[in-house]
Parts: sequence; structure tokens; C-alpha cells
Amino acid sequence: MESLLIKDTTKEERIRIVSQGLSQCGGACDFCNGCDNLGGGLVDKFYEPYINGEKELRELNEAYRSNSGMVH
Repeated sequence: MESLLIKDTTKEERIRIVSQGLSQCGGACDFCNGCDNLGGGLVDKFYEPYINGEKELRELNEAYRSNSGMVH
């Protein structure tokens, strides 16, 4: 498995990682309930800090889980 860490990826690779992860169900993410987002917002926007190299993917996923699955 390739590393998902910011230090080991380029911005383009992080965009691909997020896109592939969010497309697992084959549908659009906007206000989807499929990831237990419960209509809580744009899921792809939630991952911008990872794409921009500001926060690790693990940190964002932990915040998502601890926030009852709502995206802010």
C-alpha cells in the first residue's frame, strides 16, 4: 500500500486519493447520506485541508468520526 501521508504525496496525488475514496459508492457526494453524512454538507470540501497539505487524512477522518459524521 502506498503512503497517504502529506510528506509522501503531491497535491495531485492527494486529489486522486480523495476522489477515489469518495467515489467508492459510484454516486455524487453532495448532500449524500451514504457515508452517514446525514445531509451535512459537501464531503469533498471537508478534505481540502488534506489536499492542500495542511492536515493529514487520518486527522480529518478522526474529526469526522468524533463529530457524529457531520461535515462542517
